[in-house]
Amino acid sequence: MNAINQISRGNFEILINAEELSPQHQYVASVINDMAKSLGTLETMRQDFISNVSHEIQSPLTSIGGFAALLKKTDLPNEQRQKYAEIIEAESKRLSSLSDNLLKLSSLDNKIPLALQEFRLDKQLEHVALALEPQWSAKNITLEADLPKRTVCGDEDLLSQVWMNLLHNAVKFTPESGHIFVTLSFDDESTTVKIADTGVGISPDDQIHIFERFYKADKARDRSLGGNGLGLSLAKKIVELHGGSITVESEPTKGALFAISLPRQSG
Repeated sequence: MNAINQISRGNFEILINAEELSPQHQYVASVINDMAKSLGTLETMRQDFISNVSHEIQSPLTSIGGFAALLKKTDLPNEQRQKYAEIIEAESKRLSSLSDNLLKLSSLDNKIPLALQEFRLDKQLEHVALALEPQWSAKNITLEADLPKRTVCGDEDLLSQVWMNLLHNAVKFTPESGHIFVTLSFDDESTTVKIADTGVGISPDDQIHIFERFYKADKARDRSLGGNGLGLSLAKKIVELHGGSITVESEPTKGALFAISLPRQSG
């Protein structure tokens, strides 16, 4: 009874010693122990999530507060003032992105129905690539696309978020004068989109975790580039809601290739 009382109070590390019980009660004890372990795992995940969100929010808030205080100085040169204002703007956008992604993940976790409709996937990919042109053009990146005509059935807005996240990452982690390749292929059963780059690549150890929420393959580098570790998690969630899959192939310094497979009738 003491163990059950402690479990009911949130101590999920304690387990019932089934050996001390009669045979007819051992099964019940086993079920309670399994439940305690599951609750313990969920509690750890909850605490980690809160810690990660708090950290991600605190970092840009600290920057905004610090640079806002510097802007109060009356003798600040205009060039320095402009630089501080740009940092504040960038950190504000980072907070907004974090908030948007958290809301999207929350709504998807609640399994909202997909707004299924037929649309031209090739046109959507082309539009996303053009929307990001200022970023990849600024780095003199060559973007090549092979997009044959293809109509699919899916949630157009959500799938657009997938391509936006993946292409944004490709641009972010591809050095000056690099290359990005976007290809679309299909057969009678499925449609496949591949986004490859000549960027910094991802280590095998990191590939196991990159679709986890808040995971960053290189935390220092990602923080400096404004990432919050939610983009790939969001992309994976959306693809899986469509009955598809997302995989990655990569080696450090040799770029990365993300492949998204969608069934013929997604969703």
